Amino acid sequence: MDRPIALTAGEPAGIGPDLCAIAASRPGPARLVIVGDRGVIASRARCHGFDFAAPDYDPATTAPVSMLHLPVAAPVAPGRLDPANARHVLALLDRALAGCLAGEFAAMVTAPVQKSVINDAGIAFTGHTEYLANATGTPRVVMMLAGGGLRVALATTHLPLAAVPAAITRETVTEVLRILESDLRKRFGIARPRILVAGLNPHAGESGHLGREEIDVIAPVVKALAAEGLAVEGPLPADTLFTARHLAGADAALAMYHDQGLPVLKHAAFGRAVNVTLGLPVVRTSVDHGTALDLAGRPGIDAGSLEEAIAVAVAMGGGGR
Repeated sequence: MDRPIALTAGEPAGIGPDLCAIAASRPGPARLVIVGDRGVIASRARCHGFDFAAPDYDPATTAPVSMLHLPVAAPVAPGRLDPANARHVLALLDRALAGCLAGEFAAMVTAPVQKSVINDAGIAFTGHTEYLANATGTPRVVMMLAGGGLRVALATTHLPLAAVPAAITRETVTEVLRILESDLRKRFGIARPRILVAGLNPHAGESGHLGREEIDVIAPVVKALAAEGLAVEGPLPADTLFTARHLAGADAALAMYHDQGLPVLKHAAFGRAVNVTLGLPVVRTSVDHGTALDLAGRPGIDAGSLEEAIAVAVAMGGGGR
């Protein structure tokens, strides 16, 4: 029997519980164990006109969807954040991750969390990616979004723009490219992935006139890895890299910072894109959007990104039925 995938419900005031309820009503390619508060998810199901009837989780069950109940700490109202539930959100991640590490779950798929309310509760938190890396003792992970025929990975993730140049080091770029190349082979089955590497500055530094990060950091790393046999190219100006001619035949692009690469991908595939964490000892995927507090508990929610996240988790080796 294939192992199930753990689906964490995320911020209870956001659309995560709605997505879980919708997923339970549309069994897909894998058995799901929803990790969240049963009452919250049942309430959202009623908002969408159906009942939530998933049985309690039992490792021996073959039910297409089951519920692993972890209670919220405070009552939940759609769209209204409460720092009292911040530790509940992290407990969902901890339980799903523990199950993955123990071999109980084949993968984890995460509904969105609200970073601000977790920080408001006095907990240092910058995102799923960093949290899971710290929890598994993984020194370096890579955030990659996939969709619309693109895969875009990030050399840095949730940093203020002013902090990005100092974070672009030879060590960082080397490690990120190695992880990206390795997981494209192991998790996605690409024999020799071709990776395009963006520069940091406009025009990739214009031969040093607009910045030296390309000359001093990125180009030497690309040259060294290419000499080892990796199919890496760059640094390329981002506005050149993300054109059809350059992307043709490429398996992934590496952007230097969050808003250099992700706007392109989300323009191409928002609502159907998937967030993947590379380099972890477990398979983890997520949706391409935030908590959408204004939509929680309301009809018409599009669960397309969640459905894609589950499908990608299965394709990466995370179970299936």
